[in-house]
Amino acid sequence: MPSSRRGPRSVAAHLMWWQALVVLVVVAVGAVLAGVDARRDAERSAGERASAVAETVADAPEVLAAATGDLDDAARTAALQPFAERVRAETGTSFVVVMAPDGTRWTHPDPAQVGRTYLGSRAAALAGGRVLETYTGTLGPSVRAVVPVRADGPDGAETGPVVALVSAGISVAAVGREVARDVHVVALAGGAVLVLALGGSYLVARRARRLTLGLAGPELARMFTYYDTVLRSVREGLLLVDAGGRVQLVNAEARRLLDLPDADDDVVGRPVAQLPLPAALVRLLTADDEAADELLLTSRRVLVASVRAARAPGAGPEGGGDGGGVEGATAAGTSHAGAAAGRVVTLRDRTDLLALTDELETTRSLAEALRSQAHEFSNRLHTVVQLVEMGRVDEAVDLAVDELAEAQALTDHVVGAVDEPVVAALLLGASARAGERGVELVVAAGSALDEGALERTGTPVRDVLTVLGNLLDNAVDAAATARDASDGDGGGALVEVLLGLDAEGLAVEVSDSGRGLSAEEAGAAFRRGWSTKDDGRRLHGRGLGLALVGQTVERLGGRVEVDRSVLGGARFRVLLPAQVVLEGRRAAL
Repeated sequence: MPSSRRGPRSVAAHLMWWQALVVLVVVAVGAVLAGVDARRDAERSAGERASAVAETVADAPEVLAAATGDLDDAARTAALQPFAERVRAETGTSFVVVMAPDGTRWTHPDPAQVGRTYLGSRAAALAGGRVLETYTGTLGPSVRAVVPVRADGPDGAETGPVVALVSAGISVAAVGREVARDVHVVALAGGAVLVLALGGSYLVARRARRLTLGLAGPELARMFTYYDTVLRSVREGLLLVDAGGRVQLVNAEARRLLDLPDADDDVVGRPVAQLPLPAALVRLLTADDEAADELLLTSRRVLVASVRAARAPGAGPEGGGDGGGVEGATAAGTSHAGAAAGRVVTLRDRTDLLALTDELETTRSLAEALRSQAHEFSNRLHTVVQLVEMGRVDEAVDLAVDELAEAQALTDHVVGAVDEPVVAALLLGASARAGERGVELVVAAGSALDEGALERTGTPVRDVLTVLGNLLDNAVDAAATARDASDGDGGGALVEVLLGLDAEGLAVEVSDSGRGLSAEEAGAAFRRGWSTKDDGRRLHGRGLGLALVGQTVERLGGRVEVDRSVLGGARFRVLLPAQVVLEGRRAAL
C-alpha cells in the first residue's frame, strides 16, 4: 500500500493544541483546588453547626433539670431521649448525645448505645471549654462538638460546676455528600469554562491560520529568511502599501531612490500622502489601475515605476489554495483569497540611462545633420567640378569660397562667443538640426563663456547639456510648429540663445518665435507628462524634456523664469548656481 506522508502541522494547529492542553490543565487544577477548598469549607461549616446545636441543647432547661434533679440514669434517659431525637431531626445532625460528666450516655440515636461510655475527647469540655474534632465513633467518622452543662451558681447564672456534657455531630458521609454537591457545581462551571476556552482557542487558531496562510513554523522561518534575503539583495526598489494607503514594507534600495529616512518608524505604517514622495508616485499608489514602466521624476533621479495590485493567495482549506507564496498582506492581516491586499511598486533608477539616451539622440541627430550636409556638399562639389571642366574657373572659385565663408562664419560666431568646447559643440549641432527644420538658431550678442568656465564653477557638464539641450529642442519645436501653423505668413522661425557667467553662476537664456506660453502653461511646463507636442519621436517619450530641466535646476539649487520673449514666443531663463565659490564672490566675502 502506498504510504501517505503528512507534512508538519501548521502554526495555527500547534497554537490550538497547546492552548487546549493549557486550558485543560488549568481547568483540571482549578477543579481539584476548588474541590479541596469546598471540602475544607464543608468541614468547617459542619463543625460550626455541631457546636451551635450542642450549645443550644446544653442551654435547654430540660437538660439542666434532668442533670441536676434527683433522678437515676433510666429516668434521665426517659426525660431527655425524645428531646434529643427531636433536636437531631430538626437540625439535620447525625447525633445529639447528652451524657454524664464521666461519659455515660443518657441519650443516643441507637438505643443500644445508651448507658455506655461516650467515645471521644471530653477533657476540654469538663474544664468548661469546648471540644471540636473529627472522630470515629459508634456511627462512624463524624465532625463533632462537645460542650459542658453547668449548674446555677450563687448569683443564679450558669457558673456552677459541670453537671453534664452535650455532644452533637455530623457524619463525614453527610459532609461528603455536601461536598459532592459543591464539586458538581464546580465541575459544571469548569466544563463551561473549558468549552468556552476551547471555542476561543479554535477561533484564535482559525485567525492565526488565516494570518499565517496555513504554513508550518519551519515554512514561515524559511519564507522569512528567503524574503528578507531577496528584499536586501534585489537591485530594484520595492514599496508595498496596504488597501488603506499605508506603507507596510520598503526595502533599502527604495529608501535610497526615494530619499526616505532609514528608520522604520518614520516610514512604515504612515500614509503615502504624508511621506516626501513624488506626486506622480502618490497618484499611482492611490489609483485603482495598474501601471507599467511609468517615468517618475524626483529631485535627483529619473525612476521607472511599475505598480501592481497585491492579491492574497489561497491558504489551505479556507483560501481554497495550497498555501503558496505570499503576494501581499494588509496591516491588520491577510485578505481573503484573491482579494486586493494593497499595491506593490517596483522602482528602477534610469537617471544615467536617460542621460546616455539623450546623448545618443543628440549624436544621432548630429549624424543625420552631417549626412544631409555631406550630401549637399557633394552636390555642390560636383557643381564646382563641372564649372572647372567647362572652363568657368572664376565662377567655381566664387561658389566654393562663398560656401566655405558661410559655414566658417557660423563656426566663428559660435566659437567666438562660447569658448567652452562641449557647449560650443552642442550649439553647432543644435544649429545644424534647427537648420534641417528651417529654424535659424543664433547666439545672442553679449554671450560669453570662456574655456574652463564650467570647471571653475563646478557645474557638471552633463547637467549643462541636459538643461541647454532640452531648452533648445523645446524652442526649435515651438518655433517650427508656430511657423507651420501660420503657413509661412508669420515670417521665419528663429531661436536665440544667450549664455554667460555672473556672480551667482551660469545663466542660460533661450528665446523662440513660437506662440509662447500662458501663465497656466508656464506653471505646468516642468511637470512630467506636460507637452505641447503631438508626437512621440523622442526616445524618452513626450513631456519629459522640460521636466528634466526642472529636476536638474532644483537639484542644483537654481531657478527658472518663464515669460514672453521679444521674438514673440517664450523665453526661458535658467540660473545654475556655482557649486564652488567664484573668485569674484570670494573677494566680496
